[in-house]
Amino acid sequence: MGEDRLWDKSYPPGTRWDTPIETTPLPLLFDAFTARWAPKPALEYRDQATTYAQLRGAVEAVASGLMEMGVTPGTAIALYLPNTPYHPITFFAALKLGARLVHLSPLDAERELAFKLKDSGARILVTTNIGFMALMAQKLKTDGLVDHLIVGDDTAFGPSAVPTTPIAADAAVIRFDELREAGAARLPRQWPRIGVDDIALLQYTGGTSGKPKGAILTHGNLSAACAIYKAWSDPQRISEPGEDKIICVLPLFHIYALTAVMLRGLSEGNELLLRLRFDVATTLNDIEVKRATVFPGVPTMWIALANTPDIDKRDFSSLHYAASGGAALPVDVADRFERLTGQRLGGGWGMTETSPAGTGLPRVSTGKAGSVGLPLPGITMDIVALDDPRRRLPPGEKGEIRIKGPNVTKGYWNAPEETAAAFVDGYLLTGDIGTMDEDGYFYLVDRKKDMIISGGFNVYPRTIEEAIYEYPAVAEVSVIGVPDAYRGEAAKAFVQLKPGAAAFTLEELRAFLGDKLGRHELPAQLEFRDALPKTAVGKLSKKELIEEERQRLKGKAAAE
Repeated sequence: MGEDRLWDKSYPPGTRWDTPIETTPLPLLFDAFTARWAPKPALEYRDQATTYAQLRGAVEAVASGLMEMGVTPGTAIALYLPNTPYHPITFFAALKLGARLVHLSPLDAERELAFKLKDSGARILVTTNIGFMALMAQKLKTDGLVDHLIVGDDTAFGPSAVPTTPIAADAAVIRFDELREAGAARLPRQWPRIGVDDIALLQYTGGTSGKPKGAILTHGNLSAACAIYKAWSDPQRISEPGEDKIICVLPLFHIYALTAVMLRGLSEGNELLLRLRFDVATTLNDIEVKRATVFPGVPTMWIALANTPDIDKRDFSSLHYAASGGAALPVDVADRFERLTGQRLGGGWGMTETSPAGTGLPRVSTGKAGSVGLPLPGITMDIVALDDPRRRLPPGEKGEIRIKGPNVTKGYWNAPEETAAAFVDGYLLTGDIGTMDEDGYFYLVDRKKDMIISGGFNVYPRTIEEAIYEYPAVAEVSVIGVPDAYRGEAAKAFVQLKPGAAAFTLEELRAFLGDKLGRHELPAQLEFRDALPKTAVGKLSKKELIEEERQRLKGKAAAE
């Protein structure tokens, strides 16, 4: 395969694709880094610091309490939590017992929560009393979907900046602090032996049937991802382990933050600034006042910052690394952010099924505008034909991205047909359309499922979105395919304007795009929105727009 790894020649000095990737059970990794960095702050939440030693004490106490409840290797535990210390504490505690974790999103609808609980077999649910979460969790228990409900009080970390609900005085509801205290009284414990092939996490993602599917991620998958990131970043680092303050506003129930931020950051002795949600003022305070050094975000965050008045006058000097992930970053947004702040955005590509390691951009700019980077150490990727996933394509041709490596899932929980369809010749078919150039750099074109067939031509929404982002009045844009009597399908652009910007007509937009897109790519419809739908991690979401269009057309047909 050596001759096929075009990316070898493009690796930054000191980095090697064939660096050995070591895997380990996550409890051993946790014990090692908490012992090494014991007195240092691991978490900061609402101005309260938790040291690595305190984190380990809390984890062992909660693990002991869960053991008392009957948790053993293979028990499924659902985490229904935002970014609060209850998440890392419970995450590492459950893994210490060999439990199988299941992430639920605070943005999940009740039906989706119920499906994930049933599908995963999780009968223990851990949540917090922030907002409506405890009330929803209690309803799930009342409906018979949960046997044990554990609720953490957010006010335990000081006066809450967000609404909370009282924890029910119900014998069926276990208070997190009481579980922890009871567990602490039973220490020390003999912990079970965990293997690298044991399941650590069922991370749910979209399914082709419309139902979520649980990607099976083992201790080996997640620890391999950490080792892969380390092999890539160590030779390029400009700070020593233990020196960074990392803004953790990306949700920990999402694989990007879980692995690339929490596991990676803590394993290197850094401090995580845990934030419940993104807002510009808090983020700028973390950078200017708290002197954060690393900020991993998603494109919508960079768009919001770039559109902030006088952003070019703010002090970003503490940051030595800012990265964008979770979705493709429009080139114009990256360029605009760098011009305004002097910060070049790093990043890469990955997905839930890859834990999420995939590609990375070298820290030193390569001039490869729009690229998501090179395959990371130990990871093999290629491009295959859309009509034949076994036929590899040469550099420059568009096709589906395939990937394999020690970080890649072996399949989906309770979904043998989806698993069989996702793998070809040992590679995972990613569903992403892209290209690889002659230097081994990968480029995303679009999601395979989002591709529009217009007049027989393949039209990629992301190509259109990139061009529309160049229009001065546009803050955010999503493009989807809609039925078209002449072409079969055509592009429709949904646009959110920058503050104070004036609306424009479809004809004005098409004229602006005339020298940037082919005629078959020009949007046939335009709609302005005050805000565009987003996922829990902050990525622009198209499924709501697609469903709205479907319902609109259904209503129109009924009226006729």
